Amino acid sequence: MAKPPLRIGIVAGEASGDILGAGLIEALTALANSRHREIQFDGVGGPRMIELGFNSLYPMERLSVMGITEPLKRLPELLSMRAALKRRFADNCDVFIGIDSPDFTLNIEADLRQRGVKTVHYVSPSVWAWRRGRIKTIGRAVDLMLTLLPFEADFYVDHQVPVRFVGHPLADQIPFEDQQDRARSALGIDPSRRLLAVLPGSRGGEVTHLAPAFLDTIDWLRRELPDLDCIIPAANSERRAQLENLIAKRDTAVRLVDGRSREVMAAADAVLMASGTTSLEAMLLNRPMVVAYRMGGVSYALLSRLVKTPFISLPNLLAGEALVPEIIQDDVRPDVLGPLLAAQLKGGPAVVELKRRFASMHRDIALRASDTAAAAVWELLGERHG
Repeated sequence: MAKPPLRIGIVAGEASGDILGAGLIEALTALANSRHREIQFDGVGGPRMIELGFNSLYPMERLSVMGITEPLKRLPELLSMRAALKRRFADNCDVFIGIDSPDFTLNIEADLRQRGVKTVHYVSPSVWAWRRGRIKTIGRAVDLMLTLLPFEADFYVDHQVPVRFVGHPLADQIPFEDQQDRARSALGIDPSRRLLAVLPGSRGGEVTHLAPAFLDTIDWLRRELPDLDCIIPAANSERRAQLENLIAKRDTAVRLVDGRSREVMAAADAVLMASGTTSLEAMLLNRPMVVAYRMGGVSYALLSRLVKTPFISLPNLLAGEALVPEIIQDDVRPDVLGPLLAAQLKGGPAVVELKRRFASMHRDIALRASDTAAAAVWELLGERHG
């Protein structure tokens, strides 16, 4: 007698979740096929998931709200969607998987788990960094937390929350082999020149706070290194217009490109960047970097009291030590940034050792994330299906 199909509920609220969800669907489908089991997926997902046969009950864009006022305006709709998803999955789901979007998905997970449905949360909230009290909510909501980074898993182990470190998808995507020559050829960069990649952020506020100091730093470096070229990849058309306006007011010679941030970093000898997940990408590309963070004084005073982590960059968090310089607030200026970057651009034993560490860290988190996550979910299903 054939077993009934496995029913998997998934809710992904943004583009990054759609990518993770698609990888998970592919890996779970392969596992089900190898065991001659039928498997069905529905919930909320994006185009990549839908292309794989996922039944999205609502457009994913309806969950992609940002800021403060937009979620408040959309609150009745969001609450209605969440209630409907709870009803659907309460009696018709073998496991529910919330992908990121914790403000929306953890509430569903907690309700379903109380009703006896197995629950998984894929991508840890930054509970290890701030608002640590959320760990109690997470502990009540999930049967299994899937983390992308090992130090996140350590945090959950310390708080007795079931967890599996599955690796980071970026580490699977980026080759171990150096991509510099290929990237320089694609961008038309002279291989004999030193190249600095400058990434002042993807948000308007980041560019406002960081770009002027970054441009001053380019001027400082050019006095020290006349053979230096600089490229800024603009995150989108709005950021390009913002950067063009800043550059037009000064004599700084810098090349702007649209997007292509990974290619620009791969081509570079060093990277100056805003704090964010891009620092992980630079590490996986094996590029020395200086990470900067600056915001309004009042906002920084409030945030600095909330954050409970010794580092702001992912390479340092992964290493558990200060591998890359982190420059914060009033120290974000050319006389601080310039000498650090000049040393990286010139190379030498310290840069060689840094790249060796980066390569080792890359290997540590390249675990075929989708396959590892799917195996963990399958094991959880095994508690019910044998």
